Amino acid sequence: MLVNFAFGRSGLTLDLPDGYQCRVLEARSAVPLADAPAAIERALDAPVACPPLVKLARGKRSAAISVCDITRPAPNREVLPPVLARLEAAGIPREGITILIATGLHRPASDVEILEICGEEVATRYGVLNHHARELSENCDLGRTAAGTPVYIDQRFVSADLHITLGFIEPHLMLGFSGGRKLIAPGLAAQETIKVLHSPRFMRDPRAVEGSIEANPLHQELLEIARLARHDLLVDVALGRGTPRRPIAAVFAGEPVAAHRQGWSLCRASCSRRSISPSMP
Repeated sequence: MLVNFAFGRSGLTLDLPDGYQCRVLEARSAVPLADAPAAIERALDAPVACPPLVKLARGKRSAAISVCDITRPAPNREVLPPVLARLEAAGIPREGITILIATGLHRPASDVEILEICGEEVATRYGVLNHHARELSENCDLGRTAAGTPVYIDQRFVSADLHITLGFIEPHLMLGFSGGRKLIAPGLAAQETIKVLHSPRFMRDPRAVEGSIEANPLHQELLEIARLARHDLLVDVALGRGTPRRPIAAVFAGEPVAAHRQGWSLCRASCSRRSISPSMP
């Protein structure tokens, strides 16, 4: 019995031996969009609960954009160009735009990986820089959350006039759903902040689990950190199934809390199951 698995960049085909009763379980996912580029354009021009990106950027002299690193399947190469075009149309000079790879405590992206993350044209025309969580001097002290978490965020993000995140939303093992605020912390946070967020205080809380978000204390903590970092705009997508690249199934842009809520609500409806019967056919 030949079974195809989504593994690596091109998938993996395994020949399962005869004599076993096998059942292939596939995760639910959203249906890919027929015209993803048009959906991105519409989302940026009519975002949720905030002005269009061009209007939001008008009068600003600098912008920082946090993007996922090489370990995440975020479609930065599709989403970045229309975002950058609007920033420049609003009057922000190209040299005033910084793209930050939200590495968290992962290693920095190599030059080759930066080309893959952002696309060659963007990577060669704009400043694309790695976040360094272990260099406290490169992170800005924003105080503490109400719960006492020390907040250190990349100085280059904090010092910009406009603060944007680009990501994707899917179920997350302890944060409920990914996307949005995660691109600031842990993505652009110093290790002094990340260690607290990944400590037993949050990870052992029974509410900090996959699919749980409304009462999830880690979600609430990251929202507070994002507010301290002045998170202005979220651009997230939901992804369908596919290889080598997962197709865009929905686009969400706007005020970070409202747009993210719209995104995880769709993902919860399209990707979640209440239970799976253990019985075999």
